[in-house]
Amino acid sequence: MRSLPLVVPILLGFLLATPLRAAGAQPSPYAELAALEARVAAIGFRLTTANAAWCPAVQPQFGWIWGDPRLYDEAHRAEALAAYRAADVDAPYIAAIAPGSPGDRAGLHVGAPVLTINGIAVPAGESADPFARIAAVETLLAALPPRGMVEISGAAGTKTAVAPVTGCASDFRVDARDRPEGAADGRLIVISGGLVQFATNDDELAAAVAHELAHNILRHRARLDAAGVDRGLGKQFGRSARLFKQTEVEADRLSAWLLAGAGYDPHAAIRFWTRFGQRAGRPLFQAGTHPRWRDRVASIEAEVQAIDAARAAGRPLDPPLIADPPPLE
Repeated sequence: MRSLPLVVPILLGFLLATPLRAAGAQPSPYAELAALEARVAAIGFRLTTANAAWCPAVQPQFGWIWGDPRLYDEAHRAEALAAYRAADVDAPYIAAIAPGSPGDRAGLHVGAPVLTINGIAVPAGESADPFARIAAVETLLAALPPRGMVEISGAAGTKTAVAPVTGCASDFRVDARDRPEGAADGRLIVISGGLVQFATNDDELAAAVAHELAHNILRHRARLDAAGVDRGLGKQFGRSARLFKQTEVEADRLSAWLLAGAGYDPHAAIRFWTRFGQRAGRPLFQAGTHPRWRDRVASIEAEVQAIDAARAAGRPLDPPLIADPPPLE
């Protein structure tokens, strides 16, 4: 996990630096990003809703990921919006929607602009931050009752009633960067395009997403802040490094149970993190804040064995750490 600032400056430089492709050539990079967002939306919705009973903080889940025309400069906006079948309207739009989710069942579709929520105009956001409006919408929706009906209005005065379901308190985004990374700040989970592509299947991708969701469920950002960790260069050393490693181990352990609770194969976490640890070019700067990959795989294996034993004995799954996480000190 890497920390996110309160307003997340996700960079789309990877896409903006990618040359536009000739007609009839390979798919647009924006279409590729839209496909990655669709995978993350489906997995995030499944993990948050299937495990809602275990989450101390919940919110309404709709199954969508948001986009915004403000994310793209004028030279690339038309191609980007075409990939989402979105009109060039100055309003956030649905960039991905999970099959079978409340948004999908209500008839919403990718590219649909959203102008009002329960009759309230979508917040304008700060023009200097292209993600500010998306963040404002996510914050507004997260504060609504988990099971209350929500009315969405779009273009030409269309109105759609959506009945969300209760899920763990987290929203999702996909960062276009090709380095395999994930991040969580207590509410938002960001998965890089490179991480999505690194996973060989949805069970492995779910392992990466579940790890970040576990950080949020266990309130790691707030607990680390309360412990006074150094988030600068000092986080690589001493007490700060030790506490960061503790949260990584906790997230690894809980993630296996989140996978099992959502019907994914928890053994996929072992396979994913083994390959992730052995990959070429892995960053050395995380050595101080993350356990060695063999150690983290060993801790996941122990939890998977406990899951297998519970299932074999017909016992309900009882995930660790949530009710009584060890202190960070």
